[in-house]
Amino acid sequence: MSVSTAAAAQSVCAPLPVLGRDVTVPLVTGGEVAYAALDYAASAPALQRVWDDVAAYAPYYGSVHRGAGYLSQLSTDLFENARRTVAEFLDCRPDDQLVFTRSTTDSLNLLARALPADCQVFVFETEHHASLLPWQDARVTYLNAPRTPRQAVETLERALADRDPYGPALVCVTGASNVTGELWPVRELAAAAHAHGARIVLDAAQLAPHHPVSVQDLDVDWVAFSGHKLYAPFGSGVLAGRADWLQAAEPYLAGGGASRKVTRREDGGVAVEWHESAARHEAGSPNVIGAYSIASACKALTEAGFDTLVARERQLIDAVRAGLAEVPEVRVLSLFGDDAPRVGVISFVVEGWNSSHFAAALSAEYGIGVRDGLFCAHPLVRTLLGSDPQTQGECGAPEAAPGEKSLNAIRVSFGAGTPDEHVERFVTAVRELVTDGAKWSYRTEDGRCVPAVS
Repeated sequence: MSVSTAAAAQSVCAPLPVLGRDVTVPLVTGGEVAYAALDYAASAPALQRVWDDVAAYAPYYGSVHRGAGYLSQLSTDLFENARRTVAEFLDCRPDDQLVFTRSTTDSLNLLARALPADCQVFVFETEHHASLLPWQDARVTYLNAPRTPRQAVETLERALADRDPYGPALVCVTGASNVTGELWPVRELAAAAHAHGARIVLDAAQLAPHHPVSVQDLDVDWVAFSGHKLYAPFGSGVLAGRADWLQAAEPYLAGGGASRKVTRREDGGVAVEWHESAARHEAGSPNVIGAYSIASACKALTEAGFDTLVARERQLIDAVRAGLAEVPEVRVLSLFGDDAPRVGVISFVVEGWNSSHFAAALSAEYGIGVRDGLFCAHPLVRTLLGSDPQTQGECGAPEAAPGEKSLNAIRVSFGAGTPDEHVERFVTAVRELVTDGAKWSYRTEDGRCVPAVS
């Protein structure tokens, strides 16, 4: 199955060039092939634009905020301009704070540390572990997986109606599933949260690289995302939103940069006055290159135009889904059904194959990189797989304990840097593996399925 002739004529190449597009990898069957990176949902390759911007700045790198030298002043301006660029990209409110973190996981853990006393947290079991697990010290209500967007809203409304209406509450929800790619009804969930006196944080890790995210339009209180999924893999993330809870909380990390004034007390201790700005939660030397790379990616996506990027990605999604639908042994995983809008993230299982074995064959025999396993969303994937049998084959699932039934899936994901040829090769490879079987033998090594030595 290939992209339609009209679509191919419009976009044979990816709209945004990325690093690694010319990398070749060896095949176990002999020869080399251009690597097809189809694991964007884990880490997207760096945009060429981001790499060029970082390389141009690197000679001018200096300490941020406290240096008197020219390079320090330049780096400080660049860092704070990056903050403004990302805030504009997210359409933040004028009084919102934007904190640079290490990742989505770090951002949500920061917010978890900033929760008011006795805060109730509501989170669906369908969340990525980054948004499912940080709330362990709060009163958490885990909500069952909904099977429609309307059911998601109704489930949340019922849970919020039963809570103590006088205490603080927070809802945490993804914008796009890292397993199914399906878009969640964020605006409607935000309205339900606010109607019941709760706040809401949006995990936009999988949404921001594919669709515009407007804090004001979605009416969310906070948004979190990672640079490494936004084509800026330099170890930085973002938490942006309302300032009050962040200003009232103890600093996420104690240290230089977070403190405004430190003095010795008469009793021999230390008295600290903390910043009230974003610096309160940015102790230590900031990752200025990480922040700058995110800002560069935000500019590149904005200039390319999300309307164009979304339309082109839909063509790729349609091509993959149509190709998989032609293989009866393939079952695509979904919460909301075939017609649900989604980003370029698709998970599936293949009858008669262990998913780890299938993913290994895609890599070794076709030069295609995908992900297999439970995708750091174990409750969701287990719900979607249910009691479906997984044939062990020559390789078992990495997550399966001894004697446990193997439950894992295959995930293909792509974005603005994916050329049509990668999608076409993937669909062809799936059909050939199912029809003809693997050309090589495989074994389990250190929990991973790898080609057996010939």
